[in-house]
Amino acid sequence: MASAPSSYDRTAGAPADAASLHLPDTARELVKILVTGPFGVGKTTLIDAVSEIRPLHTEEHLTEASASVDDLAGVRDKTTTTVAIDFGRVSLGDSVVLYLFGTPGQERFRPLWDDIAYGALGALVLVDTRRIAESFDVLGLVEESGVPFAVALNMFPDSPRYTDEQVRRSLDLAPDTPLVTVDARSTNASVDALLALVQHVIDRMATEER
Repeated sequence: MASAPSSYDRTAGAPADAASLHLPDTARELVKILVTGPFGVGKTTLIDAVSEIRPLHTEEHLTEASASVDDLAGVRDKTTTTVAIDFGRVSLGDSVVLYLFGTPGQERFRPLWDDIAYGALGALVLVDTRRIAESFDVLGLVEESGVPFAVALNMFPDSPRYTDEQVRRSLDLAPDTPLVTVDARSTNASVDALLALVQHVIDRMATEER
């Protein structure tokens, strides 16, 4: 896999017409990436922000029936939830294309994890610093899968600020795990987080080939 570019122009990367929805002939590296994290952390928002095609969503409205299993603490304004996957696509330069698969965040959808994660080369784990403990289970799943991952702190207006050292200690992250801050609504910030993950995957692959 070639090195990814260090910046992204949404205007240049977005399709100008229907024909450009198809992959260019120069596309050589097609990479499956997971966008994962707990319920309500911003996975759907991030995929919406970066996808150069119309994203696929499988969202349903939250109901009273799910109140006992979907913890809305910290996300009281949330009215929908992903029940299968989100899907989007983003091109990095002329040759690297990321296929983004967003995973459901609730424990009740855990049986889907293995199917969605199959064949992924990396995972971007979104974390809400207002609810850090909610990320433990997802991080455990990613670590068990052996997929290289990066952690992105999705900063909400009322998010507490912690030092990188505090976050790494709380999440028990390895020293080489990328840790970035992101606003999932921002295209550039979200792509920068994906670039950090892609570079980590490249470095990991290079190390394993030695």
